[in-house]
Amino acid sequence: MSSIRKYVYAALLALSTLSFVPTLASAQEPARGRFTLPHDVHWENAIVPAGEYQFSIESDAIGVLRLDKISGARAGFMFLVRDQQPSNLTDLSRIMLDTTSSGSYVTSMQLPDFGMTLNFTVPASKAEKQMASAATMRSSSGQ
Repeated sequence: MSSIRKYVYAALLALSTLSFVPTLASAQEPARGRFTLPHDVHWENAIVPAGEYQFSIESDAIGVLRLDKISGARAGFMFLVRDQQPSNLTDLSRIMLDTTSSGSYVTSMQLPDFGMTLNFTVPASKAEKQMASAATMRSSSGQ
């Protein structure tokens, strides 16, 4: 009786092991790479100092971009990806910036090697908020 239990146990163990293999094999490697920032930039609500960085993000889901500074003083950052778009293989790998009077803001990161472009939130500048507020007050007082 105990030998039958051992065979049943071994069979169940083998079956359960085989059921996990496709799950592990189907998991995609995270997108990884390196880049250099020649100057400090605003990335969402953080200021990311100039230096060399490595990044990683899971390529099968919108999620979190992780940056690790690998030159100079070590630093780490995590940013939520606002949305993700497909990227053509003919695109260049680059970080797109929106330059304002208060500095440079990262708007997107094009990663054609991984087939994606990551978009990030750019906070509205104080001047833009004040102009929008003034325009709203003028239109409501003019009626």
